Amino acid sequence: MADRTPPLAVEELRALVASGEIDTVVLAFPDMQGRLQGKRFAAGFFLDEVLAHGTEGCTYLLAVDTEMNTVDGYAMSSWDRGYGDFAMRPDPATLRLLPWHPGTALLLADLAWHDGSPVVAAPRQILRRQLDRLAAHGWSARAATELEFIVFEDSYERAWDTGYRDLTPVNRYNVDYSVLGTGRVEPLLRRIRNDMAGAGLTVESAKGECNPGQHEIAFRYDEALVTCDQHAVYKTGAKEIAAQEGVSLTFMAKYNEKEGNSCHVHLSLTDADGRPVLAGDPTTDPYGMSPVMRHFLAGQLAALRDFSLLYAPQVNSYKRFQPGSFAPTAVAWGPDNRTCALRVVGHGPSLRFENRLPGGDVNPHLAVAGLIAAGLHGVEQRLELPEPCTGNAYTAGHAQVPTTLREAAELWTASPIARAAFGDEVVDHYHHAARVELAAFDAAVTDWELRRSFERL
Repeated sequence: MADRTPPLAVEELRALVASGEIDTVVLAFPDMQGRLQGKRFAAGFFLDEVLAHGTEGCTYLLAVDTEMNTVDGYAMSSWDRGYGDFAMRPDPATLRLLPWHPGTALLLADLAWHDGSPVVAAPRQILRRQLDRLAAHGWSARAATELEFIVFEDSYERAWDTGYRDLTPVNRYNVDYSVLGTGRVEPLLRRIRNDMAGAGLTVESAKGECNPGQHEIAFRYDEALVTCDQHAVYKTGAKEIAAQEGVSLTFMAKYNEKEGNSCHVHLSLTDADGRPVLAGDPTTDPYGMSPVMRHFLAGQLAALRDFSLLYAPQVNSYKRFQPGSFAPTAVAWGPDNRTCALRVVGHGPSLRFENRLPGGDVNPHLAVAGLIAAGLHGVEQRLELPEPCTGNAYTAGHAQVPTTLREAAELWTASPIARAAFGDEVVDHYHHAARVELAAFDAAVTDWELRRSFERL
């Protein structure tokens, strides 16, 4: 990671600031929900003061609910602890231009306490720890995330004012792989693609999806931390670009009863010389997998239910998991089998696996940390991989993924695999985050209840 050329070098930033082309620098970090939180700085002040010394942010930014309400019960931040600050330390490797904001650059920060120790429950730090564990085996991870979203003709403000009812999708019918369908919204898709390329992301493609107005823009795989950082930049940027165009888009896992927004995560490993670790000899393994991959994939299966909270972090996440929906319900793996939670794809050096549980609401740093931790569990325990599912996993009698956030949170907090991999502080912190969301949901009166009960009961 240290040797990687960033999208924008600090020396280039200095030159752009001196010429007046850049006047603003955003310093941000991904919060528990994967959203970017931070500050905008005058570019000259950032270069003179913040780049070397960092800045501060309130600890409550890792101890609030989705609506940014302060809540009790977090060990790191509370009224009793005075809601102090942690340090935000700029990571120059993440420096990039933001073409959708004129005169603006961005870089991400790592969080630390004032004694220099890391904030272990911060998503980037959680992923870094798992990458360090992987490095101890002589391996590094490469990842790609495939985010789907639904675009509406309505602005975000109109969507809010109408309670998110009666929104008009930009496509009225299923446009999966339809060139005509993407053409109808190409001005927006093109701007997102081009602006993300300007921000240093390598764009692969855009395609239509099944739900009316649903699309996907795919980016090339990269080092795991780089991919997750870029995911967070892209997700924020796509919303900002949509708002500038007077429309809205959502990454929520399940907007309506039709197909949800997935975020399939692909992962592979390389050794210190850049050689693929998961690929094996196709003459000795029917699927071309190495012994390491068989153990690594077995670990995914063993930890899948326990780690579901990392892959499906919201109440709404679990609405995706419906039979026959292309979202998984079975704890199973299969070669190029989209009915399984774990799909093995690629050939030879490109061999990898895809975890199909995450939706568009996933925090990528946490999800990829979970994939690495699960795989290392399989390798270190030398778990044996069961036979693949080559048919319909929905009806094959496999164990099932959790169906609610409550079930996932209980599995997470009771998991010896999670506590061994992540430590008690991280497990307890994210278990509490789930409890907070569940309490808010349990207290809410939904449209479903109103429609069924207002007159008829």
